[in-house]
Amino acid sequence: MAGELPRGKGLREGFSTGSCAAAAAKAAAAALLTGVHQTAVDITLPIGRRVTFAVNVCEIADGLARCSVIKDAGDDPDCTHGAEIFAEVRLRREPGVSIDGGEGVARVTKPGLGIEIGLPSITRVPRKMITEAVSDALRAATHPGGADVLIVVPRGLEMAKKTLNHRYGLVGGISILGTSGIVKPYSTAAYKVSIVTAIDVAVASGLTEVVLTTGGKSEEYAQRIWAHLPETAFVEMGDWVGFTLAYCRKKRVAKVNIAGMIGKLSKVADGEFYTHARHAAVNLAGLAAIADSVGAPPDVVEKIRRGNTAREAQEIVLAYGVSGFFDRIAEKVARNCRAYGHDAFRVETVLTDADGVVLGRGVA
Repeated sequence: MAGELPRGKGLREGFSTGSCAAAAAKAAAAALLTGVHQTAVDITLPIGRRVTFAVNVCEIADGLARCSVIKDAGDDPDCTHGAEIFAEVRLRREPGVSIDGGEGVARVTKPGLGIEIGLPSITRVPRKMITEAVSDALRAATHPGGADVLIVVPRGLEMAKKTLNHRYGLVGGISILGTSGIVKPYSTAAYKVSIVTAIDVAVASGLTEVVLTTGGKSEEYAQRIWAHLPETAFVEMGDWVGFTLAYCRKKRVAKVNIAGMIGKLSKVADGEFYTHARHAAVNLAGLAAIADSVGAPPDVVEKIRRGNTAREAQEIVLAYGVSGFFDRIAEKVARNCRAYGHDAFRVETVLTDADGVVLGRGVA
């Protein structure tokens, strides 16, 4: 693979599927133009970094070259880590570079993705990277014509089962993605892109109501609660509550439903819109104040205040039968989220326990 990748806070960066596809395409074009089997190839990433990729397979036969690069996602838990990404290249007399997707590359079947329905899910930056990489090889060999490129990911369909591609109308494999050419471990940017994509698809499908969840389990429970809504209405926002609400406002969503458990939702009730543990701690004093506001006995209020976690506060409230506590949290979440969106949409919040039992509801 490419040389040693940088580490940020101890985690190693990797390369996007777009970078690997571009490298494989350039290797195949060079092999076809020179007749020499390629073992390594250089490309320039969109961020300006020049990188060398090892070529895993290089085959030349009957006017076609087929090369592959193994994707290294670094320390990111990416389902495409280790994917073998192939490019098949044929030369043509006409100038320019055409790009298509073959086996294991998804096809677009729904609007809202920025790619025409029916085309392969190869996004704008990877297309540009592939075009530039192949054009470099054509110029180096002074070839007067162009090239046709087919990107293939043999295990792409299997990998896609670990993604939400089916929900977005991406059928038949993985997408060829990337904006910088690199993959940052646990990338905030990548997560935000997935949120934007989900909302874009929902809106393009004609939906005016979405369900935002704080995680996979919450989404599973939310799908039971809002069973009348299609799968495309559900958006896993994780910790990025404010970002997601702002994008819902931008896309003119009329109603936002929010589902989660007490740990995350208590933070939103407290006015936090990025809920990662490193950024926002649970305000146990705030939960104690909520308990007090719904009439909990002073000793119960004090137990909550002296507790360690939101989950412990939940157990105390359930043990002592404090009525209205969870509804009050859900109401505060709904009000805060509606205010964050400048009253652009209505909000309904459902708070569940870890088993999906509904504990509280609130609207604003």
